[in-house]
Amino acid sequence: MKIDAVLSPTELPALAQRDLRETVCVVFDVLRATSTFVTALRNGAKEITPVSEISEALAIKKNQSDVLLGGERNGLKISAAQTGGINFDLGNSPREYAPEKVRGKTIVSTTTNGTRALRACASAKMILAASFLNLNAVAKFLRQNPEARNENLLIICAGTRENKADEDILAAGALIELLFKDGVEGTVSDSAKIAQTFYTESKSDLAAVICNSENGRRLLAIPELRDDVKFCLQHDIFPLVAEMKTNGAIHLVH
Repeated sequence: MKIDAVLSPTELPALAQRDLRETVCVVFDVLRATSTFVTALRNGAKEITPVSEISEALAIKKNQSDVLLGGERNGLKISAAQTGGINFDLGNSPREYAPEKVRGKTIVSTTTNGTRALRACASAKMILAASFLNLNAVAKFLRQNPEARNENLLIICAGTRENKADEDILAAGALIELLFKDGVEGTVSDSAKIAQTFYTESKSDLAAVICNSENGRRLLAIPELRDDVKFCLQHDIFPLVAEMKTNGAIHLVH
């Protein structure tokens, strides 16, 4: 396995132009998109379709009235003022995606970074949405799945606006450590080594580092979103893998 990493969202436009047909992509947006998607699927959502723009979500809603609209701009749920008429059903807090709200539902989501990161690697052989919540399950899947084990692995850190996000880079490093701990053989690019080293240096007090990150500080300063940070930093509470299929929708891997 050859492991590479995209550490900054400024690399996403170039990523969309790369030939990823022989590449497995793992996307992290720990605070909060991929954590939210994993939670929604765990709580019974049928699928999540990530889109880049609000207008794309509204167009899908127009043709499929029963879908739920989810997502955020500047961390907060998208409002009628931003859409020209309707409030989104859900924000980007995983705690909103309770079973009674999402069970059996298709969710169309647009966020500042996470959904764009997923769309940027749409041409990849396989795309996984990952978080600390399902990290071990993702590592196990990559180790055991023949389609993934012997391929190029590209870990994508969604970031915060145009900036790198510590929490995503730390999750990338944690995944790399898990893969090598359990016997995967391969090479690691310089950017992937940065993530691995950052995690090794930070893992003794991971929560403190993430709470002091740009995204962590921003969420902790918003009373209704403060508890999202603690929620998203839980490790391996969901033994599931979420894959974005060729139709652009994220499903549980069974």
